[in-house]
Amino acid sequence: MSMKPAIFETHEIRRLYDEPSETWWFSVVDIIKVLIQQTDYQTARKYWNKLKERLGKEGSQLVTNCHQLKMTAEDGKQRLTDVATAETLLRLVQSVPSPKAEPIKLWLAKVGYERMREMADPGLSLDRARETWQQHGRSEKWIQQRMTGQETRNKLTDFWGNHDIKKGDEFAILTNIIHQEWSGVSVKSHKAMKGLEDQNLRDHMSEAELIFTALAELSTRQIAETEDATGMDENKEAATKGGTIAKQARQALERKTGRPVVSGDNFLPPGKGSRPKAVKKVVKKKNDKIAGK
Repeated sequence: MSMKPAIFETHEIRRLYDEPSETWWFSVVDIIKVLIQQTDYQTARKYWNKLKERLGKEGSQLVTNCHQLKMTAEDGKQRLTDVATAETLLRLVQSVPSPKAEPIKLWLAKVGYERMREMADPGLSLDRARETWQQHGRSEKWIQQRMTGQETRNKLTDFWGNHDIKKGDEFAILTNIIHQEWSGVSVKSHKAMKGLEDQNLRDHMSEAELIFTALAELSTRQIAETEDATGMDENKEAATKGGTIAKQARQALERKTGRPVVSGDNFLPPGKGSRPKAVKKVVKKKNDKIAGK
């Protein structure tokens, strides 16, 4: 998950972007602090706890739609925090009498609107992404492969969305199945290999990793389309088959070159992204296996 705090007026709103599910999650208490015009976190937390209890008794789905994710607390530690999507928060705001209700609703709507604009005109997000990658020194060849992979990813998630797959946890589950199948490691483990924390995994993939990820997702979509896969069970099967095709291609290339496709290399600035010894041993063991040692 990517951690990028947002700013509303002078207030910092903690938020997390979940890459697999392509969803922004916002701290509920941070929104409550704005609504009740408090700077004290504990006061806002108590207010939210009482509101949550009341909404629960009323049978409101708002509480059900809130989740808990780890966010950086005031003491600098990662703590479980109640979070919700912008859509859920727009409805939640209506439960809090506050002069800040309309401004925060407009702000949340703007967050969603910017995403909607990018969905309607993907060129907006792609142009911004290209500029960012160029600023970070990525080659034009790498950028082109990254953008091609994103287009392949978008077509797959569009298919899922139209075939009874819920954006969020279900997107993440299917994404991990594909990744685990083609690469031999989970998304989480792959990020750990590269020494990543809140960074986007695909932004730190090698050209080969991007190509095999795209092949796995392209294969998954075409298989799912052919079988008209609907719902989780059928799409899980398609994800496994698609990932297997890319896995076989990866293994064939590794046999020819003697080098692993999946690596711990990253694009982090010098001094960052060092990997624990345990992870380095796993990477070395994988490399030795490919080399036949």
